[in-house]
Amino acid sequence: MTHSPSATPLRAVVVVVSDRCAAGSATDRSGPRAVELLSAAGIVDATLRVVPDGVESVADALADALATGARLVITSGGTGVGPRDLTPEGTVGLLDRQLPGLAEAMRRDGAAHVPTAVLSRGLAGVTAGGAVIVNLPGSPSAVEQGLAVLLPLVPHLVDQLAGGDHRG
Repeated sequence: MTHSPSATPLRAVVVVVSDRCAAGSATDRSGPRAVELLSAAGIVDATLRVVPDGVESVADALADALATGARLVITSGGTGVGPRDLTPEGTVGLLDRQLPGLAEAMRRDGAAHVPTAVLSRGLAGVTAGGAVIVNLPGSPSAVEQGLAVLLPLVPHLVDQLAGGDHRG
């Protein structure tokens, strides 16, 4: 994926947020699907991490991903209204600026497939260091739908964060 004038590949991290998957009592399919879709889009440097639900576990995983040089961080899971769905709360402190239009576009597209998609509280935004963080619901289909909205925007978004202009 061409994302900026530089030849450096875009580094991405997918963080799956799930108590059951982190404990090994369930197998996640959304994270591997996200890595597969990122790879198909030309983002070849994508890694996967699974963490339990919770504000601190999410914030720590995102901070670790950013510390490794990730410019795109996708979370899967923890965006609903359940008692342990705290991914947005773990994300918000790392965002310098939110991208509410992107989050709303993903919810709107998701609602065309599943009416409950409007209940997702996922955030999208950019960090002070120029990385993009996007929260997606924790199902393979929600990841597919969210990335279908996000991935066409990534080259322009990353270019803008690097100081590009609005042409093209």
